[in-house]
Parts: sequence; C-alpha cells; structure tokens
Amino acid sequence: MDRETTCCFTGHRPNKLPWKEDESDPGCLKLKEEIRKAVEDAYDRGYRHFICGMAQGCDFYFCEAAQALRDSRPGVTVEAAVPCEEQADRWSEKDRERYFRLVGLCDYETMVQRHYDRSCMLRRNRYMVDRSSLLIAAFDGTLGGTMYTVTYAMKKGLEIRALEVNGFQFEDKTAG
Repeated sequence: MDRETTCCFTGHRPNKLPWKEDESDPGCLKLKEEIRKAVEDAYDRGYRHFICGMAQGCDFYFCEAAQALRDSRPGVTVEAAVPCEEQADRWSEKDRERYFRLVGLCDYETMVQRHYDRSCMLRRNRYMVDRSSLLIAAFDGTLGGTMYTVTYAMKKGLEIRALEVNGFQFEDKTAG
C-alpha cells in the first residue's frame, strides 16, 4: 500500500472512556460520529487504505467506520494490524466475537508477531504509523499506548487529526 494514501488510527480502550462499554451512551455515539466523519474526510482527501490495531473500544469503532466506508465508496481497503495471536484470548465472549467478525471482514490481516510479549502492542502501533501519512486519534491526553502512538506519529511527521475525548482536545498537528 502507498503510505501517502494510508490512514491509521489510535484511541482508548473502554476502561479510559467515561461510558466504559455502554455504546448507547450519548458521548460514545458522538465519538463514533466524529470517527465516521474523520474517515469520510480522509477518503475525500484521497486516503484509500485504513489500518486498525483491533483493540477494544475506539479501535473497534474505527474499524467499523472504515468498513462502512468501504461498503459505500470505491477503492477502500481495511487492514487489521494484530499485535499477536493471543490479542483477544482474555476478552469477554462478546468482545472476542466482535473482534473475530471485524478481522474477518478486513481486506488484509497483518500479525505483527506470533506470541505476546510486553512490547507487542508498541510494535503494532509503530507498524501502523510507519505505513501511514495520516493518524486519526481519539485521545484524552492521558499516559498510555494512545499517547505513545500520537507522540511516535509526531516524530515521524504524520498529519494528526485529533478527536475530542473526555472533554480534552489537543491541537491537530502536522509534525515535522
């Protein structure tokens, strides 16, 4: 895939979201709509390949938005960037079913490494950023994998489309 037409995503898992797993919450519905708009805007700007890290929470929202875009617009591909085989092993049955359904609906699946270790999620995040020129970020400023991915994307010169989460909005940036 061409880096210039590739977009990736980072965002929080349910434990960092005020609605936790209640996706009917107005805040969650608002964020899902913002993600949908950001994905459509990326498409309108020429992005055609969308990479998702397949974590619970915001990654699922992004993957669903990218797959819906693919179903309604020509030329879109969606890639599941899976950090390791065991990613979903300890999740609830409901989340595992959603995960495997979403991965199965992707056009590509890239497993970054076979077995879990404490760095596999960071490797997955670097994989996505290194192959993209745009990062859509649902980020509330807290420490963790999402902040790491945003910081890494800034160092790599990606354009960052920031979405508000938990009332926090960092400034959209093009690093470099």
